[in-house]
Amino acid sequence: MSQPVAREKLPVPPGKSGCPINLTVELLGDRWSLIILRDIMFGGQTHFRELLTGSVEGIASNILAARLTKLVSAGLLTRDDDPSHRQKVAYHLTEASIALVPVLAALGAWGARWLHTAPELTVRAELLAAGGLPMWDRFMEELRATHLRGEPLPDDGVLAELTAAYNEAVGG
Repeated sequence: MSQPVAREKLPVPPGKSGCPINLTVELLGDRWSLIILRDIMFGGQTHFRELLTGSVEGIASNILAARLTKLVSAGLLTRDDDPSHRQKVAYHLTEASIALVPVLAALGAWGARWLHTAPELTVRAELLAAGGLPMWDRFMEELRATHLRGEPLPDDGVLAELTAAYNEAVGG
């Protein structure tokens, strides 16, 4: 899978080295950043309270607030006023975070293969791995429509397919 390297870079400080793997790990390698992006991407959770209560890992509110601030500052999320409520904000993926879909799919496939995982939490990773690049591309376009253009989620999209498989695995 070859993607062109974008010339527009994220607004993050220089790291310990110029190595792209090191810089990525410095940005995303903490305990929570990828989990937050996962929950927004695959769980459709865009509000602080949803992210706080919707994750099975149980993030603390102060850690969540700090990571959201970091992800917004790094250009991986936007923080937008929620028109439905004056005091609410919604977090949305940016193009840079949407481009992480293949990375998260690969991490999920690796974890499903090599680690003792919960079957109901593994079904989405297995579907993404089996769907490969065509499914990832469809999912990224679905995320662009929702997070970048504000369109509603399609009822028959990739996220709906992944959610249906999860619900079936948990007996719902």
